[in-house]
Amino acid sequence: MPKADLHVHLIGTVRASTFAELAGRAGLDLPDAPEAIWRDINSLPPDPELYRNTRIPVPQERSPDEPEVSYSLFRASGWVEEALRDADDLTRITYEAFEDAHRGAVRHLELHVDDVPPRLAEAGLGFHGLVEACAEGIRLAERDFGMTGRLIASIDRSRDAEWALDYVRRAVERPHEYLAGIGLVNLELAGPPERFVEAYRLAGDAGLRRTAHASEHAPVAVNTATCLDLLGCDRIDHGYYVLEDDDLVARCRDEGVPFTVISTTSRRSWRPWRRASIAAMVDAGLNVVLASDDPGMFPTSLADEYRIAAETIGVPRARLREMSLRSIEAAWLPAADRAAARARFESELAALDEEFPTGGTGA
Repeated sequence: MPKADLHVHLIGTVRASTFAELAGRAGLDLPDAPEAIWRDINSLPPDPELYRNTRIPVPQERSPDEPEVSYSLFRASGWVEEALRDADDLTRITYEAFEDAHRGAVRHLELHVDDVPPRLAEAGLGFHGLVEACAEGIRLAERDFGMTGRLIASIDRSRDAEWALDYVRRAVERPHEYLAGIGLVNLELAGPPERFVEAYRLAGDAGLRRTAHASEHAPVAVNTATCLDLLGCDRIDHGYYVLEDDDLVARCRDEGVPFTVISTTSRRSWRPWRRASIAAMVDAGLNVVLASDDPGMFPTSLADEYRIAAETIGVPRARLREMSLRSIEAAWLPAADRAAARARFESELAALDEEFPTGGTGA
């Protein structure tokens, strides 16, 4: 199936082999071989007491596939940032993210990019240099794979409101054709969305699109409502705990709010809960758009997420087809480009319907 992947973190796309090369060149002092670290990424859940009474029970025990020694997603991401040395490294990992996505029939990819890592900042690379380096990776991918792509400037919610406002000022003071919007990332418990109202207002006034991680770690639906009403979000990343509020579920269904969801997570013990939540969101009629999040580190791919949706969650083929179209409809492309992309998706899906008239997902 043709797909658009709208929720992907650039650092989380890095291949184990690329990390090994970059870490070796940088001389990083790692606790294990890079490939072993990637194999054993497993973020431990927050305090289980927070999740005692959720509508869909959150597992309280370790899962059988958890490694003896775990490396959190954030720790692994920090090592990648330490290993990056120049703009060419950013261009490379961006290009490789598109190359890997292309293998799974992704036609459009949107990457969350964080603020400039400290080592690159010390080397003189500013925010605009980071955006341009990543944009060059997208241009190369567009040339080689016929894909389209955009960047999302990610606000670290553990920072304060003034930092976030300054970060967005840097994004809007010099608009870039590949920088389509802003997002709110990091553990939801570290910073409530209402902290960032001014930053989001500035982004909206400048014509940037807006999304935010919400109702992912905090077991409440209200953060999703805040992101829609106060931050003006066009999409919601994750959003599983919206299920805690029937009225908000009905509102989001009626408004067609896109939720970018991922059934695979670095919190291995939470994967069954994620998949049960996604099943309930689909059953509730929400606009669920499958995504891959940190595909290099989980590991997964958007094709894998479609297969899981079909084979484990039980999403019927017709709904998968609908998700494919809704993914490109929710993309942050100019209207004419988005319409042309939807037409291509429809053509590809029609061809798949002819090839597989009675079964198969074509994921």
